[in-house]
Amino acid sequence: MTPRLLEKNIRKAAEQYPVITVTGPRQSGKTTLIRALFPDNEYVSLEEPELRQLASEDPRGFLTQFSGKNVILDEVQRTPDFFSYIQTRVDEVDRPGQFILSGSQNFLLMKNISQTLAGRCAVFHLMPFSLNELRQLPDPPIEDIGQKISSIPEPENEKLFDYLFRGFYPRIHDKNLDAQEWLKNYTQTYIERDVRDLINIGDLESFRRFMGLCAGRVGQLLNLSSLAVDCGITHTTAKRWLSVLETGFITTLLRPHYQNFNKRLVKSPKLYFLDTGLLCYLLRIRSPEDLLLNASRGAIFENYVVAELLKRRLHAGHEPDLYFWRDSTGHELDIIIDLGNRLIPIEVKSGHTIAKDFFNGLNFWKTLSNNPSAPTALIYAGNRSLYQKNTAVYSWWNF
Repeated sequence: MTPRLLEKNIRKAAEQYPVITVTGPRQSGKTTLIRALFPDNEYVSLEEPELRQLASEDPRGFLTQFSGKNVILDEVQRTPDFFSYIQTRVDEVDRPGQFILSGSQNFLLMKNISQTLAGRCAVFHLMPFSLNELRQLPDPPIEDIGQKISSIPEPENEKLFDYLFRGFYPRIHDKNLDAQEWLKNYTQTYIERDVRDLINIGDLESFRRFMGLCAGRVGQLLNLSSLAVDCGITHTTAKRWLSVLETGFITTLLRPHYQNFNKRLVKSPKLYFLDTGLLCYLLRIRSPEDLLLNASRGAIFENYVVAELLKRRLHAGHEPDLYFWRDSTGHELDIIIDLGNRLIPIEVKSGHTIAKDFFNGLNFWKTLSNNPSAPTALIYAGNRSLYQKNTAVYSWWNF
């Protein structure tokens, strides 16, 4: 198993909490991780119809077989009433690490946890590989962005567009699978299983079209009305379907930061996918060479940076706290990391050569904040990392 950066935090929590929950998209490696971390635990997958029926019809009897043992319950969101019985068990026997829960439908899982297991459960989100995880390198502290440039070695065998095209789902890399074929099957399985579990969709083809339209709007301000019209559905349906994509860890929304500097700000979020390989598949990009020449190249690269930073925060056990900033006159910063005591403004450019206008948004930010020496960062598709114009400039593999 490829080591995951989340391992240390899960081990620590299992010594403190009776229930540990690991959630994330399908095929992100949740089951592999928790079974490797807790090899002595009993393992039960509630995907199996017989076990799911037993847990639903006789939950007390089902739990009795694990008396005095620690157990892994996989896809536990499929038995929502079961959470109350887990609560009763951990209240009776407050033993750390009793239950390791996992699931791929965040809304259903978190809803039941908040209702029954609040204060008893530590929650972690496992995303697909980050670039550093895939290369088995440690993540530099996110707090260093803008202040320090690490000396991470350059990838030897693969280039940027190879990574973006294949994406970061573990199975593609572990088994060296054809990315397009695997992502086609992944999309079909996701739609036919998870989507139908969450909402009653009669026309699955419309939902496929909706996913494709979302892919075409990556990095843009979200306009649900326009999205609904283009897909031929109502605004309410578009809102519900987008929520389903977020619930399944397919997409995420980047909210605008509230820092206004007396400027009027936009209020709409921006839409991103959690995996660039899936994004490329939905955009019908069929090779890394096609990606290099595609009109969406800049948006896909920006999506990659957002997803990498999101993974870094989640795999460190933190809330993402990622935003963007844009005022009504069009001045914009692609990413703002809010650390509480300070902000890290980041500009993202898909060019391979550093150009003067890459720094326009960052310079405008410094002027507004009256702090010309404030740490800022530029992440671009080139291979050199350096300081330029009082800004830390990072290569795509070195931030």
